[in-house]
Amino acid sequence: MNTKIFWLCLCTVLFQFSFLSSQDIHHPGDTIRFHVDGVCGMCEERIENAALSTVGVRYAHWDIPSKLLTVTLSPEPFDEGALHQNIANVGHDTEKMKAPDEAYEALHACCKYRSEEVRKAHRVEGNTVRAYLGGTVYEAEGKGKGIPLPGAHISWLGTGEGTFSDEKGRFELPLTARAEEVVISFIGFGSDTIKVKEDFDLEIVLRTGTYLNTVEVTYRPRTTETSFIDPIKVQKIGEKELMKAACCNLSESFETTPSVDVSFTDAVTGVRQIEMLGLAGPYMQITRENMPDVRGLSAIYGLTYTAGPWVEGMQLNKGMGSVVNGFESITGQINVELRKPERSGLLYLNLYANQMARLEGNANLSHKLNERWASGLLLHARNQKMAEEIDRNNDGFMDMPRGEQYIAVNRWKYSGGNGTEAQFGIKGAYIDDVSGQHGFDPEDREDHAGHHWGARITTRRLEGWFKMGKVFPERPGASLGFQLSGLYHDQDAYFGLRSYDAEQGSAYANLIYQGIIVDTRHQFKTGGSFQWDQYDERLADAVFTRNEWAPGAFFEYTYQPASQFTAVAGLRADHHNQFGFFFTPRLHLRYAPGEWAVLRASAGRGQRTASIIAENIGALASSRDIVIHSEDTNKPYGLNAEVAWNYGLNFTRRFRLAGREGELSLDAYYTDFENQIVVDYDQDPQELNFYNLTGNSRSASLQAQADMEVLPRWDVRLAYRFNDVQVDYTEEQLQKPLVSKHRAFINTAYSTANDWKFDFTLNWQGAKRLPSTAGNPLEFQRQNYSPDFLLANAQVSKGWNDNFEIYLGSENLFNFMQPDPIISSSDPFGPYFDSSLVWGPVFGRNIYIGMRYWAGREE
Repeated sequence: MNTKIFWLCLCTVLFQFSFLSSQDIHHPGDTIRFHVDGVCGMCEERIENAALSTVGVRYAHWDIPSKLLTVTLSPEPFDEGALHQNIANVGHDTEKMKAPDEAYEALHACCKYRSEEVRKAHRVEGNTVRAYLGGTVYEAEGKGKGIPLPGAHISWLGTGEGTFSDEKGRFELPLTARAEEVVISFIGFGSDTIKVKEDFDLEIVLRTGTYLNTVEVTYRPRTTETSFIDPIKVQKIGEKELMKAACCNLSESFETTPSVDVSFTDAVTGVRQIEMLGLAGPYMQITRENMPDVRGLSAIYGLTYTAGPWVEGMQLNKGMGSVVNGFESITGQINVELRKPERSGLLYLNLYANQMARLEGNANLSHKLNERWASGLLLHARNQKMAEEIDRNNDGFMDMPRGEQYIAVNRWKYSGGNGTEAQFGIKGAYIDDVSGQHGFDPEDREDHAGHHWGARITTRRLEGWFKMGKVFPERPGASLGFQLSGLYHDQDAYFGLRSYDAEQGSAYANLIYQGIIVDTRHQFKTGGSFQWDQYDERLADAVFTRNEWAPGAFFEYTYQPASQFTAVAGLRADHHNQFGFFFTPRLHLRYAPGEWAVLRASAGRGQRTASIIAENIGALASSRDIVIHSEDTNKPYGLNAEVAWNYGLNFTRRFRLAGREGELSLDAYYTDFENQIVVDYDQDPQELNFYNLTGNSRSASLQAQADMEVLPRWDVRLAYRFNDVQVDYTEEQLQKPLVSKHRAFINTAYSTANDWKFDFTLNWQGAKRLPSTAGNPLEFQRQNYSPDFLLANAQVSKGWNDNFEIYLGSENLFNFMQPDPIISSSDPFGPYFDSSLVWGPVFGRNIYIGMRYWAGREE
């Protein structure tokens, strides 16, 4: 408890930042000029930004030769002392105030204006060329330049002299007589050598095949990038990473991501679930464009509601996220970005088929109506009705469910000319899946008992959302955002003779304002949110009704005194109608000891209401009785909210080996539950017990990962992960079942100049503890631990003309299958039937083929 009070107090102190200033008499429209020391274009940008961040300043311009800053005042109250202070705080001396030494030392090496050597290097005499090469690196967007690219490395070939572009993409590099060629590389791009002209201020736009302005070069984006600037470690998973596998839906999009584990819920329904830090997927916050997405009744199946070809990219972070996005995340956050209509091609078509009788089609259409309006239509269809005939392990059950799925999204984007943007959309889904024994007829339930065991899940879902943002040009750094979403989810299901019907209605609203305090070293986000959920669940004869609402407010303060250090402290205050008032403090720290390394730490609290049946729906494919040890009938299921604290530390370092660039990442995370709803498979093999934690529950996770381009166009990713998850059950503390302590991973990807791509992933999973079956008759008992095993996936693809691609691949290349995954499969209506103890693949090698086609694709 003392630790938690410490974090809460620390966050509270940081929020209580305030300042005092005295005001001189000035009038709107007045112009003020004074001397500010500096030497270059980077200084110019820094000084002007600091000036514009001052209340009352409408216009600012700093002239490099004369060193004079000219500002024009707005109608807001103005304090000249604050203006001098803001400029000094970013490292520049003014005629009235000297910059603090720590701020000056944090400046880029070429900006150290107090050094006579630096001043001399920037001096221009007659027609002499400037002694510095400088410019801005951009990422291409369409046919022009897009956003600035921070973290690009620029160095003189063979000298070891180099620099990085800053957060605005700017760089300056002293000219040298030892080289005429410059190497430009970026963590998301391959390295290339170019000869530059004698331009001082270059605009370098990274585009396939070219650098605009003075260079021509080929680059190759990395498929997953990690920001060195963000205080939260975020892995940006790009579209090309997803294309390394078929990725038909979101649950199948993490096969090449070591941070996420993928498994099956049971041996009957064929549904995949994901884990992070050794804990189940629902402990992650999964959002779609920063709005709640996979939660509640969709906690498991919701991953299949987003088609892989719809996804433009994902951001993944482990540990605590921002308080701006709510209080529910505990182990991490996955944010999914769908394709944007304003920057997508006219058509993207993806077709897929595999030997498990699965056929899929995806069509993404975009249309830009005019300069302000754009619309997109995302369509998905799946048919697997022939799967009934497939039973490779000869247990009498279909290896995969048969059924159909239809999902559609229509979205609109508006871009105003006054800093206003808005988007809205609607999404509808219909899914009908049938699984069970051969011969099962879902239309004849009256004759199930004693004949054929079967399961059917029919889902109808409708979602809508609206987002709006406003940027205030007259107030640098200020913006306002509003998010609104709602959904209705209706599910009819049965598993054998047990029915599970459920409905969910949810609404979410979030208002976010961000700005700066005094200067850009102090930034903040604040606002309020509201979450409402209505659940009606009917499990056999039991009825569970929940009506939850939670209004809340948040404040997040970012302090960045220098480019090497960032602190983000956030605090939420929420009131839940059933769990009362609670605080959610979170803290993120970032320190960059050098240009090639960054160290991050995080700590914070998370709270969530568990949807215990939907989150453990695989257990319904068994004869286990569901036993809920309710303690308070006024709470959901009579159980408490789940509350946990998560602490994280990670270190990321770039390196060069044999002239090739790579990245090493070390992560350590610890999750400690104050309360957890324990899911107890061990107490009785004929029961699944749910109860509040009475002891300890914790997860310790360590991961090491290295990414490197070992040869041109040949990438290798190596990873090892250790998870130790321990829970106090009623009798003793045990390792969490069906979680591998050890996992090793290798992914290698090679592409040729004529657009062949080869991808191979090898995944070793260590032994997993299995729930106790000692109470079963001997023939229905299982060992205490599973064996370790290897899984391999491979894919080959070939593209033509940048608009057509065919891919061929195989999942589970070595054809490994868990033997006898269903206990008592010959007597599914008997007391010992259980398909929920799945520790490995339940079907073998799966070969697939597909094609991708783009029309009107942006170059």
